[in-house]
Amino acid sequence: MGTTDVVLTDTSPYGSRTVTVEYEGASSVAYLRGADGGIHGAVWLANHGQAPPSVDLDQIGRGHAPVMPVANTRVPEGTAPFTAAELEVLWFEEGDGAALYRNGDLLAVIPGWADLERGMPGYARDAVGESPFAWSLDEALEGLAPRIAKARSYWEWRHGDGAWQSFQQFVMSHLDSRVGPPARYWDIGGDRLPTVGITERPQNGYTVLSTVGMSCQRMPTVEQYIDRPDAYTRIELAIATRGEPAEAAQLFLWLARYPWHSITWLGHGHTARWYGAPATFPLGRGHEGVLMLDTVPGLPDLSGFAFGGDEVRWLWLIPLTDHELRIAAERGHEALALSLPGRIP
Repeated sequence: MGTTDVVLTDTSPYGSRTVTVEYEGASSVAYLRGADGGIHGAVWLANHGQAPPSVDLDQIGRGHAPVMPVANTRVPEGTAPFTAAELEVLWFEEGDGAALYRNGDLLAVIPGWADLERGMPGYARDAVGESPFAWSLDEALEGLAPRIAKARSYWEWRHGDGAWQSFQQFVMSHLDSRVGPPARYWDIGGDRLPTVGITERPQNGYTVLSTVGMSCQRMPTVEQYIDRPDAYTRIELAIATRGEPAEAAQLFLWLARYPWHSITWLGHGHTARWYGAPATFPLGRGHEGVLMLDTVPGLPDLSGFAFGGDEVRWLWLIPLTDHELRIAAERGHEALALSLPGRIP
């Protein structure tokens, strides 16, 4: 066992996950790491010498990469070490998992649901059966292949000329038909995806603000919680305010890119507590967080938009006090139903 060499490092377009391929002489492993360096998933890729008859638990206990035993590898004699030039990472649209290619051939997949603590590694081409270090890729391709193909198609489109501009116009046109003509528009994007803007739509006595761009990419982890992720995986956020729209827009600066940067999702009935001191909450008056609802009586119906074959849901942000946030956490948002109608800050 020698030192560890990092052969490849590739960060997701959202900056929240990184794939590293590491070589330790006897074997190579791919890791899925968070922005803090913590390991969220891993998969053995190959041995680089003759496979042993059994797992060397002592070596693993000392922190060395696993060497796959002969019963769990398709190539018991081992393969040549990898080079960065022959490897390519394809990120899932959600940014929570990735596929790894070697010279154009699928080598491994680390999905977002990989979890070493629960005995769920990634999938490797050269793995046989299921082991703590890799599961057989062949046996999982029926489910993984469509997702990988969609990821390839998505990024080819997303990096194409005019992709963002055309999507932006589709969303703006939908809101034109649902809410009316726009006023100001703010670009709140940064150096990394997702690209997000805010559109302002004056109404009679209040203003509707909506994000533009969140639904351009699917949110991570939805399929781990929802049976029909296609109906929940794409969202935009909206808020109605009688105050200064630019102040209310700060809520979007907080939440619009949150799912991809924190690898989570937002949905109907979810709450979020403001990250700063209560006095700094943009809508003031004792509010300390928001409730997200896909339908609010008295506010415009924003439904009817779809992208990538998925329904897009608009979630209205309703400001809540500390007491209301606690009620929602303990008894569900339904317990607040009588106090929410007509609440436009």
